[in-house]
Amino acid sequence: MPLLEPVGKDLWIIDGPVVRAYGFPFPTRMAVARLSGGGLWLWSPIRLDEQVREAIGSLGEPRYAVEPNKLHHLALAEWVAAWPSLLLYAPPGLANKRRDLRFANELTDEAPPEWRDDIEQVRIGGSVYMTEVLFFHRPSSTCLVGDLIQKHDERGKPAWLRWLWKVGGVAGPNGGTPLDGRWSFLDRRSAREAVSKVIGWAPERLVIAHGSCSMANGTEVLRSSFRWLL
Repeated sequence: MPLLEPVGKDLWIIDGPVVRAYGFPFPTRMAVARLSGGGLWLWSPIRLDEQVREAIGSLGEPRYAVEPNKLHHLALAEWVAAWPSLLLYAPPGLANKRRDLRFANELTDEAPPEWRDDIEQVRIGGSVYMTEVLFFHRPSSTCLVGDLIQKHDERGKPAWLRWLWKVGGVAGPNGGTPLDGRWSFLDRRSAREAVSKVIGWAPERLVIAHGSCSMANGTEVLRSSFRWLL
């Protein structure tokens, strides 16, 4: 697979290295959008090496970087060091967690002027654990999801890990929202309203950070993954 994989008009994804969180392996993936107003918009930046840097440079100059939630942040400092003019936008909770980084603003339910012509966004609140921001890239009809939908590849993994993924509801192409994540939503009405807005985008494609993406039937996959909530 080429380093830069086109998803649709003016949107690409790049797979990154596996990282470990709480002892579990997580594949990583970022998305890059070329904005109609010029420059690049980065979603969930992966670890930056020379190959990734060259691939990004072939598309243009990174201007804005966003994270889907406060758990995604490990590579941000590397990207700012490479492109000092890069503006970071934080999901709720990340600015307090990474006080060593300077954020231009916190993400809300309304996209800022810098990318609202191309990208919409909404916060999925109601969880005591974290708030995640979902994005919709209109030119490619693609929804971007961080941790709320996971579809981990079971091939070649140890039996204990495959079992945990199945119990947690994130195994294989039929995965979805992790079980512990579902339990954390005490205000399900708020979350349901936000997810309904996401489904209303009617995305053709679904790009997720951890697991297999859906390059067709994105809206149906969203409905299936969030059936526990809807």
